[in-house]
Amino acid sequence: MMFFKRCKVNCMKLRVLIVVLLTVTGLFGYRYGLPGNKGPKTYVSNFENVLGTSFEMKVTSASEDIADQAEVVALAEVDRLSKILSGYDPSSEFSIWQRTEGIPVPVSKELFDVLELFDTWRQRTNGGLDASVQVISLLWKEAAIKQQIPSGAALEAVVEQAQKQHWSLDPIHQTATHLSRVPLMTNTFVKSYIIKTVAEKVKNMAGVNDVLVNIGGDIVLIGNDLNEDINIADPQADAENDLPLTAIRIGNKAIATSGNYRRGVLINGQWFSHIIDPRNGLPADNIISATVVADKATDAGALATAFNILEPAEAKNLAATIPGVEYMLITKDGKRLMSSGWHALETIGSSKTAAEQSRKEITSIASVQESATLTINLELNTFEGRFRRPFVAVWIENSNKETVRTLALWFNKPKWLPDLKSWYHKNYSMYNTADLSMSTISSATRPPGAYALKWDMKDDKGNTVPPGKYTVYIEAAREHGTYQIMKQEVECKNKSQVITLKGNVEIASASLEYKKNGK
Repeated sequence: MMFFKRCKVNCMKLRVLIVVLLTVTGLFGYRYGLPGNKGPKTYVSNFENVLGTSFEMKVTSASEDIADQAEVVALAEVDRLSKILSGYDPSSEFSIWQRTEGIPVPVSKELFDVLELFDTWRQRTNGGLDASVQVISLLWKEAAIKQQIPSGAALEAVVEQAQKQHWSLDPIHQTATHLSRVPLMTNTFVKSYIIKTVAEKVKNMAGVNDVLVNIGGDIVLIGNDLNEDINIADPQADAENDLPLTAIRIGNKAIATSGNYRRGVLINGQWFSHIIDPRNGLPADNIISATVVADKATDAGALATAFNILEPAEAKNLAATIPGVEYMLITKDGKRLMSSGWHALETIGSSKTAAEQSRKEITSIASVQESATLTINLELNTFEGRFRRPFVAVWIENSNKETVRTLALWFNKPKWLPDLKSWYHKNYSMYNTADLSMSTISSATRPPGAYALKWDMKDDKGNTVPPGKYTVYIEAAREHGTYQIMKQEVECKNKSQVITLKGNVEIASASLEYKKNGK
């Protein structure tokens, strides 16, 4: 009997010791969810057709429930602010106010803020930023329809309209008086103002440590522990996984990129930027991309647009008036013009190190194009209103059905990876998802749902594969929803070709374009 009592006591001691050890190492807390043993984790949300582009949010929080709640709060705040500031919604507060004339109208704090920002930046840029540039944009859109460049007289007339005073503000009574009938658009500040406000609201939630909000390439980070690597898109590259110009690491900052490479008009074969200088009515063409880091999202957004319009010397002088601003400009002949502190932000210093770093990412950055490329274009099906981006895997297999390259792997939580069942079954054991870096990209705004991926004929280790037949897989799955997969064999040898794939419930359309020697 004594033996059994002693054994019972020793077993109890052993159990206590095991629990203590597991708790200290975090294993017990992870398995049983004890409070205080699980550190904050980062949760990712991706939506399409938010403010006419893509939406990404990263939240570092103590639990998935808090992250889910943050997602609801963020999207509700986007809706609220859009209902106030949108120039596309005829029922928005801004649109209703724009239909008034000559009378002081009480307006919301948000609309007053945006109108005041335009007044400030119109002065700081000597007229380079102006909400009335919309009247000039409409002239260029009409010119694109007619395929005829506007005459000098027509440009002079709309510039004269734009340079009038269009409103007056009364800060005491918070009223705005509309003074003209010239079309206005507040796009310059709406997106940056919204990401700032959304990030602040989410950060103030109990249980949220850090937050990143990215709408169409304009990004704000708030928090003490979140330092994010941001890839800066190459304006002369069109694929989602193309090698970036560079990458920077920032925290508690905002970054915005503006450029002429995704939006504009084509008239008689000549491309004209959507960014227009309201002082002369001409599309900006000297700078093709401007990226700005600043303490305030609205400063970053304003400067990124303004730096496409101003001369580089003007941009340098303006940036010097705002503490904490760094920038990189790309001229139309490919030169990089950077502020003195830009290099200190960079995490990669050359294309070689960029390519080496990219191999650490499943959403890999393609190496420099050598003898051939295969471009995979895909467009997600759009649904009414915004919609959650499905999980997507795109990979290449050789004739032995071996995966040679994973080009894209989009997901927000590792638990959903098995839903991409074909990729997961064949490839999951080859990758450590804990090391996955789901990179954030700052770029000019792009349409929602449209993506391009490039394969440079190299495998996941960076080795060039031999010519031959390869199969492209495009797999898409949705949380508790549909599952779709496409596959198409392509002969990657000497003959360039284009193959169109039939769409499905998730992928509206897809095409494969193989080019040999860039032809």
